[in-house]
Amino acid sequence: MGDFNQSVILEVIRRSVEGLSRTELADATGLSAQTVTNITRRLLDDGLIEEAGRVIAGPGKPRTTLRLNASSRMSIGVHLDPAVMTFVLLDLAGAVIQRSTRRTPTNDPRQIIKTMAASVDDLIKRSGVERERISGIGVATPGPLDAARGTVIDPPKLRDWHRVPLRDALAEATGFRVTLEKDTTAASVAELWTGAGPADASFLFVYLGTGIGTGLVLDGEVVHGASRNVGEVGHLMVDADGPECGCGRRGCVEVVCTPQAIVERAERAGVFADDRFSSDAGFVDDRFTELCARAAAKDADAMAVLLEAVGHLSVLISSLTNMLDVDRVVLGGPFWARVEAQYLNELPKLLERQSATSAVRDLPVFGTVVGDDVAAVGAGCVVLDEVLSPRASALFLDH
Repeated sequence: MGDFNQSVILEVIRRSVEGLSRTELADATGLSAQTVTNITRRLLDDGLIEEAGRVIAGPGKPRTTLRLNASSRMSIGVHLDPAVMTFVLLDLAGAVIQRSTRRTPTNDPRQIIKTMAASVDDLIKRSGVERERISGIGVATPGPLDAARGTVIDPPKLRDWHRVPLRDALAEATGFRVTLEKDTTAASVAELWTGAGPADASFLFVYLGTGIGTGLVLDGEVVHGASRNVGEVGHLMVDADGPECGCGRRGCVEVVCTPQAIVERAERAGVFADDRFSSDAGFVDDRFTELCARAAAKDADAMAVLLEAVGHLSVLISSLTNMLDVDRVVLGGPFWARVEAQYLNELPKLLERQSATSAVRDLPVFGTVVGDDVAAVGAGCVVLDEVLSPRASALFLDH
């Protein structure tokens, strides 16, 4: 109970930004004044919070404001995408202190893990932060994952990644404790940590990376699923007349909505010459960037390709939101910024027409406030979340 109460107080202080007095903490948490005093004394001793001056609030002596000591603990977030790897160093408030990116060098797991470890060391050196203040590394990666073993199992866009023990291999290479999380779930955690919405919000996070996935938050809690692989939507059908998918069906998200599928559609439409040498993630990334630039410049053919793509994506989103009845939809990921203007212009109208509850309420659609690094930031926040956030499981007693 003591650990849970401490986490509750830390979370309330973190969300307050400017800090709270002990009296305000007691009011916000429902804990007794004595309990708050005891816990905040311990947090001050541990350096997790600090005094931030005195304020006068009504009669009586001034109250001491307590706020998070954001520099007391750090975490590192890593996002592995088939096209690019992103590294961020976060403070305890989730703010990015240092960042870097690297093109994902090959599909060879050993080489990628070696590059990850070297990039983590370089990030720490450039930041000047002592390694002792870093609580661990969170890694966001495409799924599916075996969470218990810390392995990555045959993700569609990472060839040669068959049951790769990424968690343990990176921990051995860096000396840090490593937490493995799906990229879509990590992105949802990042969105929660920004405080962009109410603490008890429910939203669908649509992740636009080399692949397409979703994350889910219900009543302020990230949904992980029984195997921690929630959000695998690549083989949901969104176009009955679409191209054949490797799974044997037609018009799946994987062959209609992903950047590679959109680039291939643009090539068939004559926007580009069909002269790519491969479907390597780097080639697709570059050509997708060019397609979006042409659409932004009002090239009619490029705009038509993106409009068709957003139409297919709306089928996926409406199917999920009609079932889940969430408060809002949030989109993000490394490919999001390039399509944000076009997608935000079209999606709300499409979703309203397909919504089962349009007569009852609106379904707001937003781009992530975190930016392109949302999965890496979320991975780092997963580590911080274990330090800060209250867990109901802490109340369970062993028998």
